[in-house]
Amino acid sequence: MDERETVPVDGAKIALRDQLSTARRRRSLLDVGESGRAIAQHLLATPEVRRAATVAAYVSRGLEPGTGPLIDAVRASGRHVILPVVLPDKDLDWGRYTGADGLADARFGLLEPAEPHLGVDAVATADVVLVPAVAVDRSGMRLGRGGGCYDRALARVPVGTFVCALLYDDEVLDAVPSAPHDRRVTAVVTPSGVTRLA
Repeated sequence: MDERETVPVDGAKIALRDQLSTARRRRSLLDVGESGRAIAQHLLATPEVRRAATVAAYVSRGLEPGTGPLIDAVRASGRHVILPVVLPDKDLDWGRYTGADGLADARFGLLEPAEPHLGVDAVATADVVLVPAVAVDRSGMRLGRGGGCYDRALARVPVGTFVCALLYDDEVLDAVPSAPHDRRVTAVVTPSGVTRLA
């Protein structure tokens, strides 16, 4: 794809992100909390999470589907949870989740695990990788927040790993705009359940 073709894709991504962000802002905090609990129940019941030794997850922010109940339940079940740390170049380092008191305020309004960090390749050791998204289409193409952090991180994840985006039901779409560097996920989980993708 040359530069002239990238501009329309970027514009389409921005427009779709704006549309979906507006819809998220209309959600109540009650809906966000209930959705997070339902998503946690669905994921904890999957064979992939039940078999996992290490789960790469993230701390949700704002009106994203809540991940707090999920990461606490995964950790309580004896599994390791690693969380991203955004580096200055927007690549992702990783740190072990030891509980809410082990998180620190970071750039972009994020909560991140305190040091020591595990390195950018730690995501490749996870049996399950849970990622934020704005939307995912039925082929698994993920529309992220626009920073490119997760596209770089997902490039390190071995083929065959369960990579799942957490979304609301109306954010699973027929198609999302994509560029060659964009990475697919293998599943989405919404308050209605888990959908495995082609």
